[in-house]
Amino acid sequence: MRTATIKRKTKETDIMVSVNLDGTGISNVATGIGFFDHMLDLLARHSRIDITVQADGDLHIDYHHTTEDVGIALGQAVKQALGDMKGITRYASIHMPMDETLSRVVIDISGRPVLVFKAEFPRDKIGEFDTELVREWFNAFAINAGITLHVETLYGENNHHIAESCFKGLARALRAAVAIDPRAAGEIPSTKGTLGG
Repeated sequence: MRTATIKRKTKETDIMVSVNLDGTGISNVATGIGFFDHMLDLLARHSRIDITVQADGDLHIDYHHTTEDVGIALGQAVKQALGDMKGITRYASIHMPMDETLSRVVIDISGRPVLVFKAEFPRDKIGEFDTELVREWFNAFAINAGITLHVETLYGENNHHIAESCFKGLARALRAAVAIDPRAAGEIPSTKGTLGG
């Protein structure tokens, strides 16, 4: 079973994250941030990764610490669950429409963390959620998962749709990239013979 549980406790947040890469998309998420919970639910559903997130953060200050720290913990959990990465598909590229918005998400489970994020939000907020935190979450997730991740919104007008297309795009890219390739079972998908470095 490709599963992992990560606990992260700081003076700002207390977080527990569990993942099952071979799940069915079950989501059990409670961060105290409604919009963020919605995005994590979408991530689970469309990636088919079972995701549990229980987060208690300093929301009386703002949503930054909780959003970033969940990204850190979830990235670490995915990395741990991938183990030695033998047999994974590794690469995936997705175009994700959401009404008037279209985003492209490309992933390489390389062990070399890089985020390229190109999405512009017309307004600063989605409800009470700061739109700048979308990038913060993607950066925390990519760096801690050890993946190369390119996210680009090609066009879009609605803040909610832009964020949702990015999260759904990541979900579908992860679903494809973490899948075991039956033609390469037991092999590390790299000419180096190793991933990560």
